[in-house]
Amino acid sequence: MVFSLTPVLFLALHLLPGVKSSMVKLNNNGYDGIVIAINPSVPEDEQLIQKIKEMVTEASTYLFQATKRRIYFKNVSILIPMTWKSKSEYLMPKRESYDQADVIVANPYLKYGDDPYTLQYGQCGDKGQYIHFTPNFLLTNNFPIYGSRGRVFVHEWAHLRWGVFDEYNMDQPFYISSKNTIEATRCSTYITGTYKVEKICRGERCTKPCGHDSQTGLYEAKCKFIPEKSQSARESIMFMQSLNSVTEFCTAETHNTEAPNLQNKICNHRSTWDVIKGSDDFQNASPMKGKNPPPPPTFSLLRTKQRVVCLVLDKSGSMSSDDRLFRMNQAAELYLIQIIEMGSLVGMVTFDSTATIQNYLTKITSETAYQSITANLPPVAEGGTSICGGLTAAFQAIIQSSQSTSASEIILLTDGEDDQISSCFEDVKQSEAIIHTIALGPSAAKELEILSDMTGGHRFFANKDINSLIDVFSTISSRSGSITQQAIQLESKALRITGGKWINGTVPVDSTIGNDTFFVVTWTIQKPVILLQDPKGKKYKTLDFKEDKLNIRSARLRIPGSAETGTWAYSLLNKHIKPQTVTVTVTTRARSPTILPITATAHMSRNTANYTAPMIVYARISQGFSPVLGANVTAFIENEDGHQVMLELWDNGAGADTVKNDGIYSRYFIDYHGNGRYSLKVRAQARKKMGRLSLRQRHNQALYVPGYTENGIIILNPPRPEDNDDDLEEAEVEDFNRVTSGGSFVLSEIPPSGDHTQIFPPSKITDLTAKLKEDFIQLSWTAPGNVFDLGKANRYIIRIDKYLLKLQEHFDIATLVNTSSLTPKEAGSTESFEFKPEALKIENGTKVFIAVKTINKANLTSELSNIAQLIKYIPDLGTKVSAINLGILGLAVILFII
Repeated sequence: MVFSLTPVLFLALHLLPGVKSSMVKLNNNGYDGIVIAINPSVPEDEQLIQKIKEMVTEASTYLFQATKRRIYFKNVSILIPMTWKSKSEYLMPKRESYDQADVIVANPYLKYGDDPYTLQYGQCGDKGQYIHFTPNFLLTNNFPIYGSRGRVFVHEWAHLRWGVFDEYNMDQPFYISSKNTIEATRCSTYITGTYKVEKICRGERCTKPCGHDSQTGLYEAKCKFIPEKSQSARESIMFMQSLNSVTEFCTAETHNTEAPNLQNKICNHRSTWDVIKGSDDFQNASPMKGKNPPPPPTFSLLRTKQRVVCLVLDKSGSMSSDDRLFRMNQAAELYLIQIIEMGSLVGMVTFDSTATIQNYLTKITSETAYQSITANLPPVAEGGTSICGGLTAAFQAIIQSSQSTSASEIILLTDGEDDQISSCFEDVKQSEAIIHTIALGPSAAKELEILSDMTGGHRFFANKDINSLIDVFSTISSRSGSITQQAIQLESKALRITGGKWINGTVPVDSTIGNDTFFVVTWTIQKPVILLQDPKGKKYKTLDFKEDKLNIRSARLRIPGSAETGTWAYSLLNKHIKPQTVTVTVTTRARSPTILPITATAHMSRNTANYTAPMIVYARISQGFSPVLGANVTAFIENEDGHQVMLELWDNGAGADTVKNDGIYSRYFIDYHGNGRYSLKVRAQARKKMGRLSLRQRHNQALYVPGYTENGIIILNPPRPEDNDDDLEEAEVEDFNRVTSGGSFVLSEIPPSGDHTQIFPPSKITDLTAKLKEDFIQLSWTAPGNVFDLGKANRYIIRIDKYLLKLQEHFDIATLVNTSSLTPKEAGSTESFEFKPEALKIENGTKVFIAVKTINKANLTSELSNIAQLIKYIPDLGTKVSAINLGILGLAVILFII
């Protein structure tokens, strides 16, 4: 194959993160390509657009100051939904879409209120998914609570763009400092304030001094840090950007390494400024000369257009191998009938050595419309492969249907090699179309992914997994943000049934979905006997399943009205004497436009990696913006040879998972088997009422300031909505099933028989806790693996000291704890260990720090764990402990995680 791109360009395109395809670029110190998208459910309000402009304009100046004259906002597109009226000043979008936007404006869900936040999946320095502002936040005066909107935007932009984390912690708002004082979790400690509890005085809100928790010695649970309105501290934006004096990020000189916050935990105690300076943006942004401020941002108003999709399907001779043509036609038919949203414009092109427009754009409004397209699916595979021919024909089909190629979507599927793809790269770029590529089989052109990367499309790989193509097509849904209109895949299962045998299964249908529900059965030899029963006992038989006229070996049942909520049971009988593979696929849509469905999305941390680079699998399970907890989430990763790895994903805050119970399930993937493409599929399910909906305040958001102290007078802000809410922090979720494709990724430089234990250490322990029981210290943590969070480690090294810095910077000379009786458990297990500190005598007032390192079988050592702290106080009755003014009786053990 002739490879026409230079290696540098190829590498640049393929080292893009796998999280999402943001269009933002830094150009001469200014950000171009920022997309702020308004959700279709938001009522039309022109004032909202004006408030967005004002926020970004103010934020640009503030960002420029915070980055020491390096960066500002230059060009911003505001994407307006189709639900708003069309206006002459609204332009046509290019590749901008809601699901790829950097900022979304959407109504809150459940208890989150109007707190601005950023959805962050990854590790320190990894870009986030999006910033979420509510319309109420943008339209209401929240200045006393969050500070100005421009400052809030910069706080969230630092989360999104540079992968830094908050420097406060609502779960651990206070800690004991190395000076034996109770401090608010913050950066920097130069920010001053008072500690108060709100109460009611004569019917009015007032405050009183904070008491102490008798178990921890810290301030009581309702205590708040109320900052002084007038400050001299300039840091930090990631703590409290609302203070007028705060204009900078914490630097190495001002960073509070002791604070138990996410920034310290996830970024190994590095300051936010240190992380930001290490980003790609800052490698190419020197401070601007002069004293003039940057020019104000320019704004483009774009209105989402009607969805336009053109299928570009390969029917070359190689598609006759491994039933590829059959599988393609089955998946394309399913997409047209069950997945594509009503009202969309759909066309189809087929190609071999030449391309043919089978259907110009047809509006999908009825069964007749999609039948006119499925009737032209290719019955025979023959000829060569001209991918550029197929793309050119697709552009023609769109243009000749009086539509623009800008923001139109092309689904390109091919299994063949083609050394001429690069010849149409410029045409693809000029078209401004979005191209989703599907590589079918191991020989598909290696340049396919470049088309997706340059256009912001999805990239997929389908191979031996017989359901993989259906999974891929089921994932390519609308990019408009109308989640209640999108198809949701409940089941995708391939079953090997021996001759003359039955096989049974169940599919739960929860109350968030049930409209437009389809059960589809495919087979490889002969149509099986099909029995399906709904939760109320109604039965559907083989004759109720409609067989496709094109003999694509599939049968489909559409459930009339809304599918019954509960467990559906199916039975399949293989009537043939030989074994055959039968697949079951179930798709549906939201039951109600007012109740958001439970959804699952998945992706890899990167699009490409080599042998020395670990990958992380991410899956997000949510209902609206609320995380779903307690699900069983499994990733299926398949390579070009058909080798499949099953990997259970965790939301336990250990290993690859940065935050516990945030609905983001993750795990390291290092089980590499050869070079080439790999596909990702994720199954999420909840059974026996184990699923839960989190209603807690989320992480990575602008701090809700309780009030300020000004001239000695405390002025309180309105309490947070949930502060007055007695509801539970979690709600029960019905049993559910979700299946989704996470796209594809490429591995290179994989040795024939590599042993990952020789290059990858165990994961860092991040949840070490300690408590004192009489003369013994009891430790607990989540076991890392032999390699990251996989397998079983060899041994632990535990050290203890009275000085924090000694453990942080000189771990090897701190006091060693005897761990000869401690054998590591399997990764993800809970480890417990108790010991008596012989070398350190723990008396009244003694403060000790404890940390752990893990050694694997190759003698590779993990990073230092988080540091647990214990303080023992047995105050004499009637005697004050002045260092922290504890008013407690008996024994106090103070624990926090650094």
